[in-house]
Amino acid sequence: MSRRYIAGRVTNYISPLEVPDAPASATATAASSSTASIAVTAPASSGGSAVTSYSAVQTTGGTVFSSATSPILITGLSASTSYTFQVWATNSYGVGPVLQTNTITTSSAGTQKAIFGYGYNGALGVQSSLTNLVSNTGVVATDTAGVGTARNGLAAAGYGSSGQAIFGYGITDAAYVSITNLVANTGVVATDTTGVGTTRQALAAAGYGTDKAIFGYGSNGGGNSALTNLVSNTGVVATDTAGVGTARDSLAAAGYGTGLAIFGYGNTGSVTAITNKVSNTGVVSTDTTGVGTARYQLAAAGYGTDKAIFGYGANSGGANVSMTNLVSNTGVVATDTTGVGTARSALTAAGYGLDKAIFGFGLVAADVATTNLVSNTGVVATNTTGVGTARRILAATGYSTT
Repeated sequence: MSRRYIAGRVTNYISPLEVPDAPASATATAASSSTASIAVTAPASSGGSAVTSYSAVQTTGGTVFSSATSPILITGLSASTSYTFQVWATNSYGVGPVLQTNTITTSSAGTQKAIFGYGYNGALGVQSSLTNLVSNTGVVATDTAGVGTARNGLAAAGYGSSGQAIFGYGITDAAYVSITNLVANTGVVATDTTGVGTTRQALAAAGYGTDKAIFGYGSNGGGNSALTNLVSNTGVVATDTAGVGTARDSLAAAGYGTGLAIFGYGNTGSVTAITNKVSNTGVVSTDTTGVGTARYQLAAAGYGTDKAIFGYGANSGGANVSMTNLVSNTGVVATDTTGVGTARSALTAAGYGLDKAIFGFGLVAADVATTNLVSNTGVVATNTTGVGTARRILAATGYSTT
């Protein structure tokens, strides 16, 4: 405190209030392929006025992100990219000095490996819980002994920021189920988790929101459904969300864009090509008019980091087909691309190698283990000789980001 003269007398003088100091600490953590979180510790001095917000920007410039409290959420980042941020505090008197964070690297936008699992072995007439891992170059491994309840008509999707996955729902020899099996980012399948939501089979699943997943549609024994069940970034399945769009089964789903997903095609009682988009918060939209050949028992996967592909299946006459339909990074489905490889239905598909995909297994005249690789431009390759037990009505998903 200083002293000054006012009108011939000495008075106490309080120095003007100031902007806050730099934050005491600011620690950045990569939350997903496109998001980060910055934990901020309050500055040693707030300048005499309470801190009203914390802000951060990349050291190279760009969008400023602010929060009234710690942490600061950063969005819109690129996958597999290193970032450093500058962070500062603000009070009613202005902006304080900056503090630089540690450097982070976001996770990849895709998965490195994939897993085929479960299904029906027509040669033996039995349900299966076998899995087959797929390497980051698209090589399918021999059978891994099954874990969990053997079943078919299930679905699978990736979740989490480090490449976990989940198999869920389906039909056993005895009943429809809603049980799930988590997959670690090393490809190890866990034992059954008690089911949540309406039991059903012939449904579909996809990742959304960069680290979550959604199961949707299917047959519940009493008819087709449009119900969905969201999966958190820790693999917890939520109760039913009321269905949106046309109820159907034997459809497919895939992620596209940045955190978006799409359900498409299927059987409503008649075969359809309609699609339903899913927002990056897991909200399903109403029907979009179908494009391409209507079919069911097809498969879908993401490719090229932000696009998707529907492929194969059976048409309205019940004949197997091999045509594909590409999906743009804005969710626009293209007309038919001439089929490559053996026409078949009841197959599955998944992403692998960060930006590629693989179709596999299914039914021709008998069950097959044939696979077809998809390049990062959406080009489907000719048949690769099948590895593992031939089966149909199985599921697949990508896993592992490293």
